[in-house]
Amino acid sequence: MANLGFTHRFEPREFASRTLLLLHGTGGDENDLLELGRALDSQAALLSPRGKVLEGNAPRFFRRLAEGVFDEEDVVARAGELSSFIDAASAEYKFPIQNLTAVGYSNGANIAAAMLLLGVAKFRSAVLFRAMLPLSRIDVPSLTGYRILMLNCSFDPIIPLPNAQRLGQIFQSAGAQVELRIQPSGHELTTADVEAAREWLRSQRVE
Repeated sequence: MANLGFTHRFEPREFASRTLLLLHGTGGDENDLLELGRALDSQAALLSPRGKVLEGNAPRFFRRLAEGVFDEEDVVARAGELSSFIDAASAEYKFPIQNLTAVGYSNGANIAAAMLLLGVAKFRSAVLFRAMLPLSRIDVPSLTGYRILMLNCSFDPIIPLPNAQRLGQIFQSAGAQVELRIQPSGHELTTADVEAAREWLRSQRVE
């Protein structure tokens, strides 16, 4: 397995019509979301990097200063670094980057959101589980043609619902096609989340 700057897993699929970029939450690693990826689309190739920032012993994709308070300079730098990794992985594993869909949970969803907001996303569709606004001052590029499913919760103790709604509004104002589903649960993933994401992915036509 090539290094490419990130510890990662790649699972090819013969004749795969899409590749899922799996971005774990705090404390996860490159193995954490593989089962979820297979459940969402059994025909997709899977690319799963491990975040390079450690909080104690817990891998993350960028630094935070406190719960819900992010080191925004680090967010910007790490978003660019992950974007470069995706380019390198596409070249190494020969998957078409135009058919890449990000699937992120919590911290992984937040780095995917940051990549979209900064204009460095290599994916044009994303499933964001428990995302929140990762940056406070940004000039968002056009996201016309991008498709985003956000799955947030009314009882999430970590992410205030208005914050998630604000992120969805920013995406929409930039031209993205956004669907925000509010689940009656907390921060953890549920069977309903998986079913909703699977249904949404099936509805998305791969070019």
